[in-house]
Amino acid sequence: MTGTQETPAPPSEPAFRLAYVPGATPAKWVRIWRERLPDVPLDLVQVSAAEVPDVLRRGDADAGLVRPPVDRTYFSAIPLYTEKTVVVVPKDHLVTAADEVTVADLADEIVQHPLDDVIGWERPPGQPAFERPATTADAIELVAAGVGVLVVPMSLARLHHRRDLTYRTVTDAPESSVVLAWPEERTTDRVEDFIGIVRGRTVNSSRGRTQAEPEKAEPKKKPQSGKKFVKPGRIRQDGKPQSKRSANKPARRKRS
Repeated sequence: MTGTQETPAPPSEPAFRLAYVPGATPAKWVRIWRERLPDVPLDLVQVSAAEVPDVLRRGDADAGLVRPPVDRTYFSAIPLYTEKTVVVVPKDHLVTAADEVTVADLADEIVQHPLDDVIGWERPPGQPAFERPATTADAIELVAAGVGVLVVPMSLARLHHRRDLTYRTVTDAPESSVVLAWPEERTTDRVEDFIGIVRGRTVNSSRGRTQAEPEKAEPKKKPQSGKKFVKPGRIRQDGKPQSKRSANKPARRKRS
């Protein structure tokens, strides 16, 4: 008994794993990746800011959207964007009377300084709390309970949004940035693809890896040497073609 043998499907390519810290926004780049590389899955791995270096070192992710500082002896990094710093307060707080505040405006406030803080203060503003909360989420709960205020990047304020809280920009506070980082020794082709996307390279970019080879135009055929195109003129009585110049000349009369 004979039967048709099915052709085995080619093995699927391993997924590209992108780690990202809370507040980072990879959605735009993920969408472009899926448009350009539909056959290569992209998996998102959310990790805390403190854990992301170990995740990348272990190879649990190929690259990550992280916050500085980055160990440049081991990782390569590309800056992506910088965020404004805001203070999170209850909606009825005096700070809400202004659109923006300064660090000096917080001098008399209890400012929560969580252990996972990402701003990296030399000295946090305001008055220190009795005990540092473990996470930003814990600090948000304390602010909602009326225990102090919290200074964070705007993305974290939006991530932990509550109806009873709001925020205002702190104009002279240090800003927090987000970078793309990956182990330098593991700069793979797919890492290069993602670098091209975050840098805004188009599909046809000379450094892009996903572009198709351009089709080569056929060379134009050169006219054969020794042959010239002659514009047809009138036909003489002897059957030979008459040149344009001679065709315009009046015919001479024969003398009798």
